[in-house]
Amino acid sequence: MTASTPPRTSSRLVSPLGRRRPAPPALVLVAHGSRDPRALTTVRALMTLVRARRPGLPVHLGHIELNEPLLPGTLAALGDTPAVLVPLLLGRGHHVKQDIPETAAAASADTRTAPPLGPHPLLATALHTRLLEAGWPAAMDDTARRSTAVVLAAAGSRDPDSAADTRRTARLLSARLGVPVVPAYASAATPTVPAAVRALAARGRHRVAVASCFTAPGRFAAQCAEAAPWIASAPLGAQDAMARLVLHRYDQSLSTRSAEAA
Repeated sequence: MTASTPPRTSSRLVSPLGRRRPAPPALVLVAHGSRDPRALTTVRALMTLVRARRPGLPVHLGHIELNEPLLPGTLAALGDTPAVLVPLLLGRGHHVKQDIPETAAAASADTRTAPPLGPHPLLATALHTRLLEAGWPAAMDDTARRSTAVVLAAAGSRDPDSAADTRRTARLLSARLGVPVVPAYASAATPTVPAAVRALAARGRHRVAVASCFTAPGRFAAQCAEAAPWIASAPLGAQDAMARLVLHRYDQSLSTRSAEAA
């Protein structure tokens, strides 16, 4: 650089008037927590993918229960740093409506909660990817299609909005696969996965796959997979579509805030 060459500055951090732009709010992934050690490993791997897709964005992790760091501790460590909490949950329910917003409201900094990951087309993409990895055929003729179906296995909730979100995710996946996709649940709602499999068999759908609508491995995911009469996909975990979906929810939350302030 010569003496006459002006120093370069980052166009992302400095405005046209020369004022440094504020850093973006931190992104806090909010995982449920599990006694299965694979769950924490999976969530950390997803966090790594998110960071890789958005270098420079502070990305942190907090759990609702069972695993450290717990969400209140993560927010306390952030101090006065604004944050957007992105639930690694796949539909609305008590955690999304009550637990996470209440924790956000108690934070010392400006903290808001993004929508859950589902329903969304990117979630259907992630589910499809896991089914393909489990052996779902890339192509299927009409005869095979008439005997094939999918059970979308979710955790379950007593909240009717949670069931509505799971049904919408099932419709998105069905449109992608071209076969019926029936929601079923591990707890708190019906039908169970075995009951859904039996109902599909009664309709002539004997080749039934179970699509795991769980973010990470755990007891419920394992129980649902055991009920699969054909193939069962792995939990959604760390994959590109999930990282993109996390960042979409983060950006969506910031856009909503900007619109509210306008």
